[in-house]
Amino acid sequence: MIQCPNCQHQELPGAIFCSECGAQLPNAIGLTTHSIKKTGGVEANSMDTAALKGSMNIPSSAVLSLQILDSGQMLPLTERDEFTLGRVSEGQPIMPDIDLSAFNGYQLGVSRLHAVLKKHRNNEITIVDLGSSNGTYLNGTRLKPHEPQKLIHGDIISLGKLKVQVLFP
Repeated sequence: MIQCPNCQHQELPGAIFCSECGAQLPNAIGLTTHSIKKTGGVEANSMDTAALKGSMNIPSSAVLSLQILDSGQMLPLTERDEFTLGRVSEGQPIMPDIDLSAFNGYQLGVSRLHAVLKKHRNNEITIVDLGSSNGTYLNGTRLKPHEPQKLIHGDIISLGKLKVQVLFP
């Protein structure tokens, strides 16, 4: 087991980031990220993750956030239950809710309308690949297009080669 230096959570060997707080683990040589200290006024390591661990459900009051792993930037997703992820392209009439162009989306293979995140009435969060050219991966496994896949706190999704960690603070 690997112990997180930030929150002391135990992770399986080979883990790169802590599934509890998002911190980089000590054996992840050559990678750099920023520690998550606060999101929305709540300390990430002070939340009740015991209720989330091993469960697909999240509290209805939870705010869904995405952390871009290359930059460490947090993207809080609030006030809606559905978000399309992609990149803006000149002349495209339909625009994604979350534009990943600023994070090298084009160079990393993010499609214009790549995937959609949905919060359901039963408090599950799902991701659906929208038939993207370079695929959507969940923890390294490629998703089948147009088939919803449940997410849990700490999951890593890859939109092409752009890696994003899903957090439910």
